[in-house]
Amino acid sequence: MARWLSDDEQTTWQAFIRLRQRMDAALAAGLAQDGLSPADYEILVPLSAALGGCLRAKDLGAEICWEKSRLSKHLARMAARGLVERRPAREDARGILVELTQDGRKALEHAAPNHVDLVRRLFIDAMTPAEARALRSLADKVVDEAERGTDLSV
Repeated sequence: MARWLSDDEQTTWQAFIRLRQRMDAALAAGLAQDGLSPADYEILVPLSAALGGCLRAKDLGAEICWEKSRLSKHLARMAARGLVERRPAREDARGILVELTQDGRKALEHAAPNHVDLVRRLFIDAMTPAEARALRSLADKVVDEAERGTDLSV
């Protein structure tokens, strides 16, 4: 039997949904001004942090919690724009390596300052240090529970 949300719990849940929707929309609009989508940025960031700017597609998908088909389709679009390159892995012919190109790095470096400014203005600066610690604690609990109860691997 379902354990329905109380009025207060429903209000809290709806507040989170509004926060996520408004943040997603604002971040998408900000990235669009720099010629990237949120999906592009989500892929470019871990590639830029990876050794040599390169990750196995399977590992990239697992890191950003994307299904194989979604990742493959988006990487094809990014490759067509020159942001990434895909090639077979030498040690495993079935594996695909995804590499950040110079154009991809330049696009990320161009977009990152504006993106970070927007994140700071809309999110970080709105919290006290205590609120930030509480949010991190809550996020860790929710992520742990979601990963325990759901297979988020690709």
